[in-house]
Amino acid sequence: MRVAIFGQAAFGADVFNALKNENVNIVGVSTPRAQNRPDPLQEAAENSEIPIIATPDLRNEDFFQEYLTWQADLLVFAFVTDIVRKNVLDAAQYGAIQYHPSLLPLYRGRSAMNWPIINGATKTGISIFWVDEGIDTGPILLQREVDISRDESMGSLYFNKLYPLGVESLVESVKMVQEGTAPRVEQIHENASYEPPCGAEHSEIDFMKPGWIIYNLIRGCDPQPGASAKLDNNQIRVFGASYTPSTKVDPPGTVLDVNNEGAQIACIGGILNIKRIQKKGEQKIDAAELLTPGQQLS
Repeated sequence: MRVAIFGQAAFGADVFNALKNENVNIVGVSTPRAQNRPDPLQEAAENSEIPIIATPDLRNEDFFQEYLTWQADLLVFAFVTDIVRKNVLDAAQYGAIQYHPSLLPLYRGRSAMNWPIINGATKTGISIFWVDEGIDTGPILLQREVDISRDESMGSLYFNKLYPLGVESLVESVKMVQEGTAPRVEQIHENASYEPPCGAEHSEIDFMKPGWIIYNLIRGCDPQPGASAKLDNNQIRVFGASYTPSTKVDPPGTVLDVNNEGAQIACIGGILNIKRIQKKGEQKIDAAELLTPGQQLS
């Protein structure tokens, strides 16, 4: 079976190398247009002398004809951000399979890792699905579930669990397609959820909400986009949170203490510990470098 990989970044490169190690016949790679720094997937393909076409260039007839010479049977989508047109999908005998970091049909969209944590979920997972013309709507090939621990951030959940599981599952899925055992299980669309891209407008901390809700927001926005608060009317973003329930009563948002562990912030029902802070346009610093007891966050 002839396989083409569409994707980018470290995830795309790791999928490429994992498939190559399994002796999968990779006949071409498509990545976004080259920027100032070479893309890791592009570099991996170049080092293996695999032909490359920039994904936006496939809209051009000459590049599309070049793509057809690959005679790909299956397209593997590993972190695709460009729109891939239907004629590209249709040219592959088996179409395309794609990795998505949620248990579809839950959390369709590009912020699928932020929202489960923000919403306080204790489980999520990955889906490998068959690409159709919708947004994360195609039939499911394979799913794997993972726990979300109480102290996990979006970053640690991805890099420690969803990333390696995604690479492993794409390799497994390619083998299933090759062996003719890959299912196509229709999603239950009435159970679908689609959250908007998690941006600045979703990451603002409201200290009038219970502390555990604030804690989930910070975890779900760490490292991107970063949960935000105001200090002396200046916006800051906070990272590296932990949370301890407490009956202590102080005005929510008050800096209670600062030490080597971070800054302790009063919340409704508990105490929030913040390790890192970022002022607008600046690098992240230890919370102890900026905050002092008695200050008020809002």
